[in-house]
Amino acid sequence: MLVTYMHSVIMASNLPKLTAGFGLLAWSGVFLATGGLVLFYRCSRKDPGYIRMNVHDPQNMKDDEPLLKIEMNNPALLAGNWSQLCATCKIVRPLRAKHCSTCDRCVEQFDHHCPWVSNCIGKKNKWDFFLFLVLEVSAMLVAGAVTVIRVFTDPVAPSSFGAWMSYASTHHIGALSFVIADFFLFFGVAVLTAVQASQISRNITTNEMANALRYNYLRGAGGRFRNPYDHGCKRNCSDFLINGFNEDVECIEDSAGTEGIGMMHMSRNSNLQNGDGHMHHANGNGHVAINVNSNNTNSHHGHLHSSHCNHSNHGKSKTDSVPLGLGLGLGRSSARSVVAS
Repeated sequence: MLVTYMHSVIMASNLPKLTAGFGLLAWSGVFLATGGLVLFYRCSRKDPGYIRMNVHDPQNMKDDEPLLKIEMNNPALLAGNWSQLCATCKIVRPLRAKHCSTCDRCVEQFDHHCPWVSNCIGKKNKWDFFLFLVLEVSAMLVAGAVTVIRVFTDPVAPSSFGAWMSYASTHHIGALSFVIADFFLFFGVAVLTAVQASQISRNITTNEMANALRYNYLRGAGGRFRNPYDHGCKRNCSDFLINGFNEDVECIEDSAGTEGIGMMHMSRNSNLQNGDGHMHHANGNGHVAINVNSNNTNSHHGHLHSSHCNHSNHGKSKTDSVPLGLGLGLGRSSARSVVAS
C-alpha cells in the first residue's frame, strides 16, 4: 500500500503537480507509515515479557513431575492463588502474567497474542504496539485524505458522475484501489487503537477484560468487578507513556471509616484465674467481646458495658495477641478471647 500510494498518488504523472504545502502533507503520510513499519518490526522481534522458566535438571532425567521443581511455600500458593502456578514453565508466575498457548511461554501483563505481529503483546512491547497503531492510523488518515483530494481535483476529469467513474477506473485505478483498501483497514485499526487506549487509561489488559469473571483479583465486594490496579486515568496514562508500562501496584482503598467492615482478632489468655465469662454489647460501632474459659467450673456472669468499657482481671491475667490466620496452636490455650468489630 505504501508503494502504491507513492507511485499512484504522490508521483502520478496524470495528476497535477503537488504544491509545497500539500506535498509536505502527502509525504508526511509516507513518514508516518514508515515509522509504523519500524515499530511493527520492533514489536514483532521484541521480548514481550517472557518469564524465565525453570530449566531441566541435567543430573535428573526423571523430569516428568514439574511441580516438584517449585517451592510449595511460595507466598502466592500459601495464599491459595493456585492459578498462578504454571506446570508447563515450572514457575509461580506473577498475578497478571498468563501462559500463551501459541508461544508456550508465560508473559508478564499478558494482553493478547497478535497474529498480525506474530508475537505476544505484553509488558515489554505494549508501548511499541500502541505507538505502531497510532502511527498507522494517522498514516492511513492522511494518505486517504490526500488520495481523495488528488483524484477529485483532477482538472481533466469529466463533471458527470458516470463519466467520472469510467474515467477514474481507467486513469486512476491505482489510486482508487488504494482508497478502497485504506478505507476498510482504517476502521479496523482505528477501533483496535481506541480499545487499547481505553484499556491503558484503566490499566487493564485485553485478556483481563475477556476473562474478568474468572479472575478473583478482579472481583471486589459482593462479587462485582473491581480493577485493583486502576490508579486513575491521568496516572495510568502518564506511567505508561513515560515508563512504557504500568507497575503491578494495587490501589489500596481507605476503609477506616467504612461501617460494616470487620476485623477479627484472636487473643490467647493462659493465666485466667477466675471462672467468669463476660459478654460486652456496645451500640454504635457494634463492638463485641467474648471471653470463654475452658476450665470454668463456676456459674457464668454476664453484664452490659458501653462501647468504652474497660475490663481488667484484677491484674492476674496475661494476654498474648495473635492475628487471624497465624494462630497456630491456639487450641492449646486454656482460654480464648474473640473480639469482632
